[in-house]
Amino acid sequence: MVYNQLVEKKACLALIGLGYVGLPIALAFAKKIKVIGFDIAPEKIALLRQQIDPSDEVDKAEFENCDIHFTHDLNDLREATFFIVAVPTPIDNSLNPDLKPLLSASKTVGKVLKKGDYVVYESTVYPGCTEEDCIPVLEKESGLKFLQDFKVGYSPERINPGDKQHTLAKIVKVVSGCDAESAEQIAKTYELVVDAGVHRASSIKVAEAAKIIENTQRDLNIALMNELSLIFNRLNINTYEVLEAAGTKWNFLKFTPGLVGGHCIGVDPYYLTYKSKQVGHNPMVILSGRNINDGMGAYVANHTIKLMLKTGKTVNQLKVLVMGVTFKENVKDIRNSKVADIIHELKDFNIHVDATDPHADSHELQEEYGFGLCEQIGNDYDAVIVAVNHKDYLNLDEAYFQSISKPNAVFVDVKGIYRNTIESLNYWSL
Repeated sequence: MVYNQLVEKKACLALIGLGYVGLPIALAFAKKIKVIGFDIAPEKIALLRQQIDPSDEVDKAEFENCDIHFTHDLNDLREATFFIVAVPTPIDNSLNPDLKPLLSASKTVGKVLKKGDYVVYESTVYPGCTEEDCIPVLEKESGLKFLQDFKVGYSPERINPGDKQHTLAKIVKVVSGCDAESAEQIAKTYELVVDAGVHRASSIKVAEAAKIIENTQRDLNIALMNELSLIFNRLNINTYEVLEAAGTKWNFLKFTPGLVGGHCIGVDPYYLTYKSKQVGHNPMVILSGRNINDGMGAYVANHTIKLMLKTGKTVNQLKVLVMGVTFKENVKDIRNSKVADIIHELKDFNIHVDATDPHADSHELQEEYGFGLCEQIGNDYDAVIVAVNHKDYLNLDEAYFQSISKPNAVFVDVKGIYRNTIESLNYWSL
């Protein structure tokens, strides 16, 4: 059995894709069994061999006592028996699933696949993707027959970038296999590194669907909060005060308004709506929530402009500082950051925008969004927008913001972290 071979180190596990999800999984397994960490980026492999995580998610200490070989050489993968695929599953410009990374990884695995091997997918996909899209690629590239020659499973990732509390070992892992035997072998393998235990889903499709609705549910709840914020702003009511009052009821759900970006919540629902349309159902509720959340960046920008113009200023003379450009707090990840929407909308009005962030890389921002970080924060801003609540910003006081702003400046606190502490500046939050 593959599990016994792995534990006895007569076989090894290969992790395909060493990003935010793949690297922590690879290192966790490498403390128990023999692991090959594979990524197509040679520069990433070079850093990992020096025990440096390019994503800044994994500390150097976590590389210690790991039986792992980092490589970008396809031939090294031939030693593996158990493959885990953890590559990104983004969307394209039409908001449809972009399976290119996933199918490319499947081709890579297919080229080295042998009889008796296991392949487990962790990438977030729509129900049916593993069996309908990935397995045919494995068969074509390997010349082997699914079920007869190799087994496949699905175990959705639940790693939350920047979260040091809900780590791989502490989160229940959903696992599934193509038959009863593979499901049990996969479950036992993951139990090596997941202390919280595993949940055995009845099928691959059920596991795929479970993952996709986790983020869809969160997306819809945040969309409701954002729509409430739009309403309450027109009523001159502070949304966070309303939520505090409503939250005194025992069963009120604790969600808040905000920008919904990143590679999970802002993307995954589109995988479900894509599949929904394929089977003849128009997913109105999900798409409505997505429409609200996707529009919040432009909304923040436009309302900031209105507040600045109310002070009697001219739009083409305005200068704005945006603090925080990553998709969430305390990470360097800029993928699908909705802060970029704020900046682009402001620039469309010929407003001068400076951006700053203690975690983001200016070159990456320039490549991805067409703007970089300012070299030095000025002292004459008409508005300051704190878009991401990095821990680096939490201890800043009103005196600081006044020191970088013009008199009568607008202060936009997207996540409401400075509420009841700003008195002189023109304060607004979602």
